[in-house]
Amino acid sequence: MIGQKGIPAIYGGVEKHVHELSSELVLAGHKVSVYSRSWYSEGVTSIVDGVRVVFTPSIHTKHLDTITHTLSSTIHALFYGYDVIHYHGVGPSLLSWIPRIFSPKTRVITTFHSIDRYHQKWGLFARFCLKLGEYTACLFAHKTITISESLTKYCAKEFHKDTVCIPHGLTQTTAIYSKEHISRFGFTPQKYLVMVSRLVPHKGAHLLIEAFRRLKKQHLNDPQIQDLKLAIVGGSVYTNQYVKQLHEQAHVCNDIVFTDFQSGDTVEALYANALALIHPSLNEGLPLTVLQAMSHGTSVLVSNIPEHLELVQDPRSIFVENDVAAIEEKIYAFLALSASEKEAMIQKNIETVHKHYAWDKIIGKIVALYEGNTDAPSFSQSTPVRPRMVS
Repeated sequence: MIGQKGIPAIYGGVEKHVHELSSELVLAGHKVSVYSRSWYSEGVTSIVDGVRVVFTPSIHTKHLDTITHTLSSTIHALFYGYDVIHYHGVGPSLLSWIPRIFSPKTRVITTFHSIDRYHQKWGLFARFCLKLGEYTACLFAHKTITISESLTKYCAKEFHKDTVCIPHGLTQTTAIYSKEHISRFGFTPQKYLVMVSRLVPHKGAHLLIEAFRRLKKQHLNDPQIQDLKLAIVGGSVYTNQYVKQLHEQAHVCNDIVFTDFQSGDTVEALYANALALIHPSLNEGLPLTVLQAMSHGTSVLVSNIPEHLELVQDPRSIFVENDVAAIEEKIYAFLALSASEKEAMIQKNIETVHKHYAWDKIIGKIVALYEGNTDAPSFSQSTPVRPRMVS
């Protein structure tokens, strides 16, 4: 696996996907190596959940970190004899031509996770490179995976490329997480809303903060709303100025709490104990944070972008994108629902996750691409698979 920051997944949807995918592949009998950046996986041993962690150098700056790490990882991989090299993201795919030329027996797979050039943190040159990366993601790989139907249609329209749509898988959990994980932030179960995201402009944290402030101001005599808190779980990704603006925007409301990045049991507890997850994003590939909340039995309220609508169809859960008033109104309407209505929405979400996004529905499709057989049946525990080495 090449392109991700590393494992174990501290933050980032791609990193969580790669961590869980790699672990599932190991359980299926494969040997897997994940290339990691030392600054992200600091203190990590060479084996995580049965996955080999390989550290190669990078130039740790906003514009050079990913591409230099992809280059050093790709060169290292050429000498290791992998059967498959799997690139994650359109930026790393810029270098996926290297194994096609210098290691022709290696099967190259690329996952198109999102249209990264839409992210507002990038300048013009970076966006040009990312657009080029979209093209190379569809050109150089033996097979290109898209993680949502909207991305599949995008690749077909823009690059006339037939990709394979395989969404992110999700590890199911029935664990009950201690209140201590959330009480240190001042949260009480079912009395806070949560947003879990990198704090970059296109994720829309500024929209949610403004909507929450308005909600509080408009309903001063409603104890349910006045007792409600908002957890912003995530931090800067070369977006320090934007994060500073968020803190300035929120400082007049003591019920908005920034937790920074969280991982492990803490972030799982933040999902599991929230009244609802709010995801006001303007652009996604497949929103793993929404799937995680759904799997925990937590209600979700999402913007009406196509990627969200693939997961959630209930109009009570959907608000107009980039519209503060719509977010405020949707939260207020959700709070007014009866307990039985909320429970029905939750059960529908859990059913969606089990039916379409559980790893036992996903892993066999990816193994089939690695084996070069797109008609292979879905993997199950009773289906023998030949161990392969995957980078």
